Amino acid sequence: MNIYHPEQERDYIPIADHGLIGNLRTAALISLDGSVESYCVPNFDSPSIFARILDNNKGGHFSITPTVSYSTKQNYLPSSNVLQTKFMNERGVASVTDYLPRPRQASAAGQTPKPLLPWLIRRVECIRGTMPLRMQCAPAFNYARSPHTMRIVDDDSLIPGPGEAQKKAVFESDELTLDLRYVIENTMDHVQHPDIVLTPLDLSDKGHLGPAVQTPITLVEGQCITFVLRHLTTQAVSQLKEATTNPYSTSGTPTDRELINPLGVGLSQPRTLDDPFLTKELLLSLLNNTNRYWADWIRQSTYSGSWKEAVNRSALALKLLIYEPTGAVVASPTFSLPEYIGGVRNWDYRASWIRDSSFTLYALIRLGFTHEANSYMEFIFERLRNKNPDGSLQIMYTIHGEKDIPEVELTHLDGHKGSKPVRIGNGAADHVQLDIYGELMDCIYLGQKFGKPLSYDDWVLVRELVDYVVTISNQPDLSIWEVRNRKRHFTYSKIMLWVAIDRGLRLADKRSLPCPNRLQWLAARDALYEEIMQKAWNKEGQFFGQSYEETDVLDAAVLIMPLVFFMHGSDPKFTNTLKRILKTPERGGLTSNNLVYRYDVKKSTDGVGGEEGTFCLCTLWCVEALTRAGENDRAFLQRAVSMFEDFLLYLNHVGLCTEEISDAGEALGNHVQGFTHVTLISAAYNLSRTLAKTRG
Repeated sequence: MNIYHPEQERDYIPIADHGLIGNLRTAALISLDGSVESYCVPNFDSPSIFARILDNNKGGHFSITPTVSYSTKQNYLPSSNVLQTKFMNERGVASVTDYLPRPRQASAAGQTPKPLLPWLIRRVECIRGTMPLRMQCAPAFNYARSPHTMRIVDDDSLIPGPGEAQKKAVFESDELTLDLRYVIENTMDHVQHPDIVLTPLDLSDKGHLGPAVQTPITLVEGQCITFVLRHLTTQAVSQLKEATTNPYSTSGTPTDRELINPLGVGLSQPRTLDDPFLTKELLLSLLNNTNRYWADWIRQSTYSGSWKEAVNRSALALKLLIYEPTGAVVASPTFSLPEYIGGVRNWDYRASWIRDSSFTLYALIRLGFTHEANSYMEFIFERLRNKNPDGSLQIMYTIHGEKDIPEVELTHLDGHKGSKPVRIGNGAADHVQLDIYGELMDCIYLGQKFGKPLSYDDWVLVRELVDYVVTISNQPDLSIWEVRNRKRHFTYSKIMLWVAIDRGLRLADKRSLPCPNRLQWLAARDALYEEIMQKAWNKEGQFFGQSYEETDVLDAAVLIMPLVFFMHGSDPKFTNTLKRILKTPERGGLTSNNLVYRYDVKKSTDGVGGEEGTFCLCTLWCVEALTRAGENDRAFLQRAVSMFEDFLLYLNHVGLCTEEISDAGEALGNHVQGFTHVTLISAAYNLSRTLAKTRG
């Protein structure tokens, strides 16, 4: 059990030691010691206000931590994305419940849906004994680049009562205004309210560009305090400025605002639905509704196989990566977390990759979540309607559907454990990665089987896309691993181009859709297959190589072959490649401790440099490839079970995945990584189904 000593200088918390909360607009990482380490508002790709995970001193944080030595545990509430962190020592136990509110769906026709409140809520409760804590809220606006002011003012969002008005902290920068409020309650009779006094905190010696706020809190059993951090809309900011001089003034009239008055009488101040009075009843309702939202959603899963707990947690994690207004899916809600501690492979994943998103929707469709599939399809078809002039798509778009994602290095941030540079944006946005058309067409094909049928106009868009794929199928690209030096004829890309054409043909046949270029599609698909078998095959080594130019380089991406039905898993050429990948790197393979590397970075120059860990998605692709091969050879199936159950041990304490795992078992890369959870669901689904067949 880890014991934390708050009197010692706080170092970086390991990447894996975080849980994730979200509201389908943005997400926040919460560390095991009770600190909000990463939080961008109002959206996933907005500038951060907390980024302590990338700079321990000046990145910004919102911490609630004991001031005495303690141990800690963290868990999600059952079937939920509401996170609970417990602090424990001999004298007491306190819990912090963190969530971004989600309203439940309207239950009746014509019922007005509740607004999505842009709040970060932290409920602190003493469960046993006594626990002394300290709350610090130290935002660092605009990736810690913008200065801000802080004022402690009367809180007019509380119901007026006798005595001195309660205070709140207001943080203002040029780009954004936040306020920090709190509500005190008792969960037991005859317990007094704790004393809360907000005071300024100067962290300029650590590089902060504006004041923080703090308060010591000593809680005894039965005492509870809930902190609410809110980012304010333009209208709310103007109301705040007005309230500074007249705290009980109103803007607007009852005819253009819905009035919220929890007492019903005696109040002169109307409130809007998106700015209600802050009461303990409201906060309890928000917590219950958020918890019910997640439970109601995961209950729709149709999955009934083995490893259900890991599959459901992965589905809940993937749901957190969806940007609800457009249906886009971010690859990860974090940016610039290192693929190797001290290395340079630090990328921003807060965009919607066609590849990652398509695989994500594949996984959710498999579990019965067709609503998300239909929403993403609408996002994609909007991109198809606005293709590049040559007929191509970008490999990624912003969550709003924009094409421009400039890459910038934030040299003022130290990076996680000194891993520089810290990057925002992504220079790979204009890369030529031809594999994306295969993943997209596979997703559209599956969507037709389980989701909303294609309209004729949408089929014409799909048909044009396949026509384009036929014209570029003989071109080199930069492929799935986004190499940054030279284009090659990557085997993975060629396989996925084959998939794109194949799925177009299947769609036309199954739906009897008009396909004037059917013969050209057939010829191009067959030519690609023959070309891959001849040019990607290393005759001497008896395995498929990374590219036509470098067949001596082994690449785990070729494990995709049986997963997309390019080749059966029992084909000798594939099983030979699989066996080669399963060897250790010292023996010419890619597998170490049952975990799989992408490729040997020392053999294949990718224009990035630096080292990396084993790739989680490659390990899970290997599990699924072993499963496919295991349909005809039980030894492969047994290895698949062993590798999968070994991998589950590398999930973090709340069942979440990063992108990579180091030789020492340390989580690396952006957290949470959607692609990893996608392949976990797919591997579990197919392995469970195959095991059931063999047992039957």
